[in-house]
Amino acid sequence: MRQLGTAGGGGRRRLVALVVVAVLAISGCGRKASGPPQATGPLEVTSVTVTPRDAPAVFEFVAQTQSSRQVNIQARVSGFLEKRVYTEGSVVKEGQVLFLMDQRPFQVQVDAHAAELAKQQASLDMARANLERTKPLAAQDALSQKDLDDATGQFHAAEAAVEGAMAKLESAKLDLSYCTIFSPVAGITGAAQQQDGTYISPQNSLLTTVAVLSPIWVNFSLSENELQRYRDEAAKGLLRAPASGEYEVEVVLPDGSLFPYTGRITFASPSYSAQTGTFMLRASVDNPDGVLRPNQYVRARIKGATRPSAILVPQRAVQQGAEGHFVWVVGKGDTAEERPVVVGAWLGDEWFISEGLHAGDRVVVDGFLGLRAGAPLSVKSAV
Repeated sequence: MRQLGTAGGGGRRRLVALVVVAVLAISGCGRKASGPPQATGPLEVTSVTVTPRDAPAVFEFVAQTQSSRQVNIQARVSGFLEKRVYTEGSVVKEGQVLFLMDQRPFQVQVDAHAAELAKQQASLDMARANLERTKPLAAQDALSQKDLDDATGQFHAAEAAVEGAMAKLESAKLDLSYCTIFSPVAGITGAAQQQDGTYISPQNSLLTTVAVLSPIWVNFSLSENELQRYRDEAAKGLLRAPASGEYEVEVVLPDGSLFPYTGRITFASPSYSAQTGTFMLRASVDNPDGVLRPNQYVRARIKGATRPSAILVPQRAVQQGAEGHFVWVVGKGDTAEERPVVVGAWLGDEWFISEGLHAGDRVVVDGFLGLRAGAPLSVKSAV
């Protein structure tokens, strides 16, 4: 019993000690650190002064290339296709032979019509000689007028027969020439539609295609909203068209590199597309090395327009908040001021500002850490 009492007393003492420690800890947490408050100086920032200037307006659109001329290579005569003499998918020159057809049947026709022409020519010579003999005899009344008329008619009939034979011979020669099928343009060839030995008729006369690579067309579209916005900006004096009226078109390749040749807009669709509601434009671009191929997706960059007295700030100065874009400006007394802005397109590493800034405003471009409205600033100008 004595041992139990001793154990109970020790437990109570330990419990009291734990309560005291807890009370001291709570009271210690509630104390405030002593000492004078630390003063914070002005925040160091870098700013640029807004200076309106005329700046180029650059527009970029998704575009697709198209051959400026795609020719269907078709057989003009019926017969057996003897041989394909080009490599499918290769670039060919103007006048290069692509296919050969069996010429033997056509050569036979040429020879037959040549023989017919020789026969009719002999008949003409005979009729001419007969007419020359008849004329003086008829003049001396040795032969009747009917004999002269018959000789004259035979001569003219022989002349007509010669002309008809010559036409048939030329037609046969033309058909023979069609057996050698060549490319009328320089460009890239498509796959052969018919194989060697196939009988070619009007139903399967398409042999291949040749697409011209230079110049190549670059097609892109403007939506109704985009076109209306450009018109509104031009009406307000925010956008000025080039003096010559011609826009320069640069082509941005899929890897982001710039195509070395530029073009000009050569066609604008007279109406909107009923399916897409867009307005199609076409630029013609030189492509001498064949880098661009038909139906390739690229980006068309349109240059030549100007934004007069435009306000631009570095992109890093523009920030995104819950209510939209804003910038920090140096306000009265070199204090920080948050200014909402309306942004436009990019130009290099700068952003067009259409609303919110004015000439002479100082916009913070570096030193955003810790910025808050009304904070004092130590401002230095950006180089």
